[in-house]
Amino acid sequence: MAEIVVEETRIVDEPAEPSSGLWGFITYWGLHAWVLAYTVVMLSAFFIQFVMGEFPCPLCMLQRYGMILATLGALLVIMQARRGVLTTARYAQGLGMGLVGVLAGASVSIRQIELHILPGDPGYGEPFLRLHLYTWAFITFAIVMIYVGVMLMLMPRGIPRAPAAGSSAHKVSTVIIWLFIGVVAANVIAIIFLEGFAAVLPDDPTGYNLIDQLTGG
Repeated sequence: MAEIVVEETRIVDEPAEPSSGLWGFITYWGLHAWVLAYTVVMLSAFFIQFVMGEFPCPLCMLQRYGMILATLGALLVIMQARRGVLTTARYAQGLGMGLVGVLAGASVSIRQIELHILPGDPGYGEPFLRLHLYTWAFITFAIVMIYVGVMLMLMPRGIPRAPAAGSSAHKVSTVIIWLFIGVVAANVIAIIFLEGFAAVLPDDPTGYNLIDQLTGG
């Protein structure tokens, strides 16, 4: 019995044979669609923040953190597939990390929706296509939850397959990865400027606390 358990563990931890053909392609680029989608969402939030002048509240920032945590799970799988060291266990771990991120983000979205659910409440910020951003955030979290569930059902058939190093597809993958990393770094800088030397972000921020604190404004 012990020998069977050891053998099964060894097989799970060995590099998985990537799915050939359509399934390997779909799972690999599906993860990139996940990364790129949340990158675009956070870039859109920056547009609303810097161009439209709507500053994110603490719950808004927590939802961004949920998106980042969820996307790190997808990024983990992508990087291991690119290096040729992806195992079935690591693939499941990456999807699990993504699931934890979307569950955390979704719980914050639900909390913010509940705060503005009473009739006549205008909500926080301007709506987009009749829904506020925190409602859209919940929708994206729900979509990712469904995606993770489907990918887990496809295992081990749907193991991501990375393109050859140096190929055009590999370069596109690299651009998407670095774009996401840049957006994460921008979010870190933004929260520092918004929060300043305060312990927490104000409930209804109207400016950048760090600048006001440094200039005495």
